[in-house]
Amino acid sequence: MGDSEARPAVRWAKGTHVLKRATAGLSAAFAAQRLQLAAKAAVAAGVAFMIAPLMPGAAAHYAYYAPLGALVAMYHNVAGSVRQGLQALAGLAVGIGLAVLLVNIADPSPLTVAVFMGIGVLLGGLPGIGSGSDWIPTAALLVLLVGGSNADDFSFGYLVQMGAGVAVGIAVNFLLFPPLHLNAAAASLDDLRRALGKQLTDMGTALKEEWPPEHEEWSRRSDELSSAARSVRHLVKEADASRRANPRRRFHPRDLDHDYRNLRELERVTFHIQDMTDILSDVIWVSGVPYAVPVQDSGPLADAMTATGELLHSYLDGDEQMQRQRYDAAQAAVEACLAATAGRQAVQGTVPASESILLSLHRILRALRPAS
Repeated sequence: MGDSEARPAVRWAKGTHVLKRATAGLSAAFAAQRLQLAAKAAVAAGVAFMIAPLMPGAAAHYAYYAPLGALVAMYHNVAGSVRQGLQALAGLAVGIGLAVLLVNIADPSPLTVAVFMGIGVLLGGLPGIGSGSDWIPTAALLVLLVGGSNADDFSFGYLVQMGAGVAVGIAVNFLLFPPLHLNAAAASLDDLRRALGKQLTDMGTALKEEWPPEHEEWSRRSDELSSAARSVRHLVKEADASRRANPRRRFHPRDLDHDYRNLRELERVTFHIQDMTDILSDVIWVSGVPYAVPVQDSGPLADAMTATGELLHSYLDGDEQMQRQRYDAAQAAVEACLAATAGRQAVQGTVPASESILLSLHRILRALRPAS
């Protein structure tokens, strides 16, 4: 009876989870950045198809490849559009050359097509070809199957129309609100600081609670912090890439070198906080570990962690004087903890984990030291 009653609840939970994932997926699909990219792709495809009949000679008969070229070049930053478009054209040129070579030396057959497709895939590994690697066997196959006896005209038209489409795609991305991702990078750095500061203050709170602590969410955040740091690095790199060849960058100046320095510092802080998280989790919940936090160290360690967490939070306000005050307070708390634990004898068979935690806190402070 109990099992039959539980099944609808399980199915409801699964259904709710699927619905949440679907909603999140739809939200991502229709995000403002995606909608802007879709609108620009539509404009580029329309313009490319409009000018396609104006291409010289036989190329005018293959107008449908111009919109394809525009879509190939559409990317979420201008530099990426240029790179992706040129790589696609390079791949097309190699693939067309491969197909022409096959037509001139042998009749297409299952064996020759298989051999040349294999060669096309191998050529996709050429340095610098990038995303154009997929176009080498695709272009060769299209020339063989669609071009047929008219392979020369088809090859010319295919390459010219794709080139025109790529040029239109790059131009549209350059002229119509070329995207800058600077705000996302700045916000992600602040979010990571906030998460790291919260982790430290939560661990400080846990050290002052009766063990095992009532609150244990912090003990499961190690992987989340690592994932957050990777996400921030990705967003900062995206912001850097979005500035290249972007005419809007002069109206939105930002020191990305400073962001990269902050990122490297926060990555080091993340590493040390993860180490502290693992140590404290083991000390509290894992039996038989060869290290422990002496009871008398809990208070000074908690104060040092909390002060360091508050230091991280102070960077969100942008007040340099406040940052300096919080840094001095955190440094004083760490030094007080060092003095309190100095020379303390370990319990037989264990190593004081306090020393490792203090070393991590010291390195965190070194990474966060305000500029003189």
